[in-house]
Parts: sequence; structure tokens; C-alpha cells
Amino acid sequence: MEKETKRNTYVLPGNDELGTVQISDEVVAVIAGLAATEVEGVSAMAGNVTNELMSRVGVKNLAKGVRVEILGQRVKVSLSLMMHYGYNIPTTCGKVQEKVKSTIENMTGLDVTDVNVRIAGVDMNKNK
Repeated sequence: MEKETKRNTYVLPGNDELGTVQISDEVVAVIAGLAATEVEGVSAMAGNVTNELMSRVGVKNLAKGVRVEILGQRVKVSLSLMMHYGYNIPTTCGKVQEKVKSTIENMTGLDVTDVNVRIAGVDMNKNK
């Protein structure tokens, strides 16, 4: 039996006369993952063993390696990354934090309070 994952949906403030806008926490996780991988020095998002195996057979999970907690209009993001060899880890992580924060805030209007970064490994292959 497949394990059911908990998905939350959040209603964004707006013009109630026209209707409501809802955003899933999984969407916020995908936005965070894409923003992080755009930073130079980040090789990939790191996930658990199941995610890694699935990505090798062609199934891509854009939210892998990302955990999002949304409380009201505040967001806490935790990322697990693979870095390219030769990049300064503190500098690159600072850029990731800034990029993820600004991207989520610009796209959703939510307030990002924390962006925690965990380096799961270093990619020793030559950079692209």
C-alpha cells in the first residue's frame, strides 16, 4: 500500500469578490527547488533514496530535497543540496538563501522567514 502524503493548501489574501486563490505547499516546494538549482555551484537537489532511484528511471520530482512549513502567511524552507566541487560553500549557500527567499516572496506573496540549507554531498564530476 502506498503511503499517503499530507498536502496543505493555503488561501492567499486578495479580492474575495472575484474568488479565492489557493496555493499548495508542494507548489512552494517546487518553486524553492527550482530557484536553488539556478544558483551557480549547486549541482542538484538531494533527496531520499526513493527519490534518487525514481530520478534514475526518469521520474522527476521537482520538490525533492525540499521541506516547506507554512504557518499563516509565513514560510520556513529547508533544502538539501548537492554542490559542485570547487565552489565556496558558505558563499553559495548565502546566494541560495537569497534566491529562494526572493523567488517565493515574489511569486506567492508569502513571507519567507527561514531558508535552511543542508549540503548533502559534493558532485565531483566536471561542472557544466
